[in-house]
Amino acid sequence: MKASTAMKMVGGALIVLASLNASAQTSDAAAAPAAAASSSATTGKQAKAANRALGRKVRSALAKTKGVSVANINVRARGGATLAGTVPDQSQVDLATQAAQGVAGVTSVKNALTVRPVGQ
Repeated sequence: MKASTAMKMVGGALIVLASLNASAQTSDAAAAPAAAASSSATTGKQAKAANRALGRKVRSALAKTKGVSVANINVRARGGATLAGTVPDQSQVDLATQAAQGVAGVTSVKNALTVRPVGQ
C-alpha cells in the first residue's frame, strides 16, 4: 500500500514539473508575437488618428470654399479622400474636388457626389 502511495506522489511530481516546463516554453514563444502585435496595434491607432485628422482638414477646406454647401457631404479619408453625398448643382461637385485636392496630405480624391436639386 505504501508503494502505491509513493508511486502516486512521484507521478504527481512529474506531471507538475512537465506542466511548468511546458508553460515556460509557451510564454517565451508567445512573448515575441505579442510584442509585434502591440507594435502593429500602435501603428493602426496612429493611422486611424492620421486619417481622422486628414478628414477634418478636408471637411474644413470644403466649409471654407465659397459656393460649396457641405450640409450633405460626407468625407472619408484613408490616405486619399472620398467625398460622398449630394450637392445642389454640378459646379459644387467640381469645387469640392478642387478644394479636397488642395489639402496637404491628400494623395487622391474619389468623388462620389451626386447632384440633387434643392427640394428633391
